[in-house]
Amino acid sequence: MSNAQNNIQSLATHTPMMQQYLRIKAEHADTLLFYRMGDFYELFYDDAKRAAELLDISLTARGASNGQPIPMAGVPYHAAENYLARLLELGESVAICEQIGDPATSKGPVERQVVRVLTPGTLTDEALLSAEQENLLVAIAPGDSFGLACLDMASGRFSVLEVTGREQLRAELERLQPAEVLYPETWEFSERELNCSCCRRRPEWEFDRSSAHEMLLRQFQVAHLDGFGISHLPQAIGAAGAVLNYVRATQRAALPHITSIVAERYDDAIVLDAVSRRNLEIVRSLSGQKTALFNVLDNTSTAMGSRLLQRWLQRPLRHHQILEQRYDAVAALQQSDYHGIHDYLREVGDVERILTRIGLRSARPRDLARLRSAFHALPHLHQLLQAKALKPWAESIQLFPELADLLDTALMEQPPVLIRDGGVIRDGFDEELDEQRQLAAGATDFLQQIETRERQRTGISTLKIGYNKVHGYYLEASRAASNQIPADYQRRQTLKNAERYIIPELKTYEDKVLQSQSRALAREKWLYENLIEQIAEHLVPLQTTAKALAEIDVLRCFAAHANEHHYTRPQLSSDVQIQLHDARHPVIERLQTTPFIANDVALNPARRLLLITGPNMGGKSTYMRQTALLTIMAHCGSFVPAKQAVFGPVDRIFTRIGASDDLASGRSTFMVEMTEAANILHNATAQSLVLMDEIGRGTSTYDGLALAWACAEALLDNSRALTLFATHYFELTQTIGQHQGAVNVHVEATEHGDTIAFQHKVKDGAASRSFGVQVAQLAGLPAPVLAQAKRHLVQLEQAHKHEVAADQADLFTAVDSTPPAIEPSEFEQALNDLNINELTPLEALTWLATWQRRLK
Repeated sequence: MSNAQNNIQSLATHTPMMQQYLRIKAEHADTLLFYRMGDFYELFYDDAKRAAELLDISLTARGASNGQPIPMAGVPYHAAENYLARLLELGESVAICEQIGDPATSKGPVERQVVRVLTPGTLTDEALLSAEQENLLVAIAPGDSFGLACLDMASGRFSVLEVTGREQLRAELERLQPAEVLYPETWEFSERELNCSCCRRRPEWEFDRSSAHEMLLRQFQVAHLDGFGISHLPQAIGAAGAVLNYVRATQRAALPHITSIVAERYDDAIVLDAVSRRNLEIVRSLSGQKTALFNVLDNTSTAMGSRLLQRWLQRPLRHHQILEQRYDAVAALQQSDYHGIHDYLREVGDVERILTRIGLRSARPRDLARLRSAFHALPHLHQLLQAKALKPWAESIQLFPELADLLDTALMEQPPVLIRDGGVIRDGFDEELDEQRQLAAGATDFLQQIETRERQRTGISTLKIGYNKVHGYYLEASRAASNQIPADYQRRQTLKNAERYIIPELKTYEDKVLQSQSRALAREKWLYENLIEQIAEHLVPLQTTAKALAEIDVLRCFAAHANEHHYTRPQLSSDVQIQLHDARHPVIERLQTTPFIANDVALNPARRLLLITGPNMGGKSTYMRQTALLTIMAHCGSFVPAKQAVFGPVDRIFTRIGASDDLASGRSTFMVEMTEAANILHNATAQSLVLMDEIGRGTSTYDGLALAWACAEALLDNSRALTLFATHYFELTQTIGQHQGAVNVHVEATEHGDTIAFQHKVKDGAASRSFGVQVAQLAGLPAPVLAQAKRHLVQLEQAHKHEVAADQADLFTAVDSTPPAIEPSEFEQALNDLNINELTPLEALTWLATWQRRLK
């Protein structure tokens, strides 16, 4: 039991302040409580110790309560966002407890209340979010299927999905990369498998489908959910209810920006499992560098466009009609002033998240200033989107001239960050505000007149009027000038080097100044809140406009790449095939300084499996990955780096690439390899694209060859998937290469003496050798090791030839248990004929030296 829980049992022994704290803390036992005290948020007891450790701030003590020192740590109110961001990044949640009572009228501690709970998945504050990354809250409702509900609180985007089996669930979690996951407390599942650092067990009742159904009806103010297409997804509805329950509990406010919910179908998109997403480096690279496909493609103008591009790349669509519409838009934008569109979109900014903060009534003055800039850009964008292919987006973009005029007349040109100190509303917008400001300014002018007059009367040139909250207005003079102070001055405060005084005239005008300033600030805050209310009335059409702008941003990005990097429009076919002419890797060609060698790919029912051989470093993996990446790009709506590209229906993309172990789960590298291969063989279909690189290399040569052979046959005969199968088992080129639907291709390389030159060109036919020793030489292996390897290679190749000659018909046919006779090498024959008993030591050394020279 924590200190706070122990202390709550004996509240009467604590001070009134700590009694209040402990009551509030008891309601948020698992959350760090930021307790507002003046200009600081304070933490006490265990919270203080944990915050001090996580934030590297001082741990102190605040007097005593219940006879014990109170551990305490605090952060300044004005700098709290930086500390909050660090805590949330570490997976912590924070309850913000504010003073809601008036200190002037409170008896005892000022009334306080938790106004909001910040959790990693429910953030909307600009300072706490990454502009380019979605921040997703996901709930999982287990059952016959898994229901998933996904909310991006910062944009209001709400979606549901149902999947079957844990493998599909893991694949979706890998796609979504949630910041926070909710799941029922009775569900048994390893939190490590949820792919999230912040996982929360929630009460079972929060996932109840009937109460969730009612909650969704109230949220969207509808009579039924048929219009959203989710009525047939009971598990997903339960998950959606859990999300809404949680968000309402943390936000302590209505959620007007969540205006709809979208049902995603698992089969609407090309399915990529978790392993394939990582291996293809679609959004994140394995190295942590910005070398993923997304990093190369992302030249969007807005943060909301950048986030949408990630969503499209993570969920490539299978609907050809939608893709053709996007291709038409990209082609139209190629012919338009897409540079001008880019400039105006930059002025629009991240409207999506600004609208959320307006809906939650937490928008800051500069949010409104950015929204004003967006309104100014909309007519220009609308004018540039007049092409027929762009009409669906142009019609979704409304102009809102009344709101633009409202913000022009109401908002200062450069408003401050916060409303608390005023200076946000323009002069001339509101008569009452202008009047109060004039009164405050007039009183201030009068104070300046008093200061000038008193300087002349006393002869003290440094005399000045000041103000603080404790003593109000005062006249300050240095201690050295105290002999010049008139008799009617009343001493108010003594400082180290100065004295402060008051005169009746100052007191009279102090009330006038403070009252006028207070009234002006109160009026300005009311006007500001009213301004947000007027914008919030248009929230739904504004969100529709923001969605269209984000899509135009991504399509403009595609058009820019198509023009500047010579991408071509994909052709979509109803026949199963992938045909690429002069295809290029979209990432490598942009990162390397030398020209990229383009290659063709021809996969169809007659060429279902390309058996790829060639040297390490020759480009086999590049060839395979670029095929998958171009498939993903085409199914997002992008043109692709190729002279011609034809894609038939693709349902899934699988990869078995790379070698890594999974020690946490007790799986060796070979076990991981076999698990990934099993997933492919169980789930691949005739419309799947399979990349299989070096299967079977984690075990002995014959075991590995047998497994590679069997996997290739299964892909050819059972799933009939379109497969790129890279291998160093040259025996497969003779066995699988003769199979109907299999074609040998190789990556060219040329040997020059002891070195090798990679051609990176893929041609039909099998490679003759792997050039492994030459590649090792390029890697810098020591010369003696290379020389020894070459000698071993000669011996192994000779032995292999004898083995093949002994049983040429079938590598794996059972043979007699008696080992076949092996033809000895010349050295072995000479050694066998040597009579050691008749040799002198000198003759033996001479014989060995002779053979050593010959072998070298």
